[in-house]
Amino acid sequence: MPDLANITVVAFDLDGTLIDSRLDFPAIRRELGFPEGVGLLEHIATLEDSAHVQHAHRVIHRHEMAGALAATWMPGARALLDGLHELGLHTAILTRNTREAVELVKRNLDIPIDLTLTREDCAPKPSPDGLRKIAGHFNATTPELVYVGDFLFDLQIARAAGALSCLYRYGDNHRFTKDADLVVDHLDELKALFRQRAPA
Repeated sequence: MPDLANITVVAFDLDGTLIDSRLDFPAIRRELGFPEGVGLLEHIATLEDSAHVQHAHRVIHRHEMAGALAATWMPGARALLDGLHELGLHTAILTRNTREAVELVKRNLDIPIDLTLTREDCAPKPSPDGLRKIAGHFNATTPELVYVGDFLFDLQIARAAGALSCLYRYGDNHRFTKDADLVVDHLDELKALFRQRAPA
């Protein structure tokens, strides 16, 4: 179990971690004719036709906005954020979504978060750029940050940035367990761990 005593910043992935936006990535890939096993943004970066690039971004944005409208809280997520703030910890969201979609979700669900970075603000995950920016914003170092997510990119970015990684484990993402510093099966577990931690 990693030591959480020196953690001052808790950053989160958005889709599948704090919210359920019901985004159907296989459906997006089918609509665009994109291959399986490659990130949408990564595949777009390989396209040479600007019209294809613009079309792909429009399709993804449409799906993201629909997901933002349909989004609901993941179990325990709102209580976790409230609990972290009560403990005096900084919170952030780092997502590959667009800012427009994220701001819509934040308004609809009244998400209490201190800082939000989207793909317009930094290099997309798994680049460590976003976590370094988050740490800097709070005058923290990356070892003082834990990043919570449900996918391999979330664990890779934490490792690349020198931060702790926490896998929110459910469904078929158990295969990423070995890559995580910390694993929880419900967000209430993370809240309890921070409440029990030794004082910094």
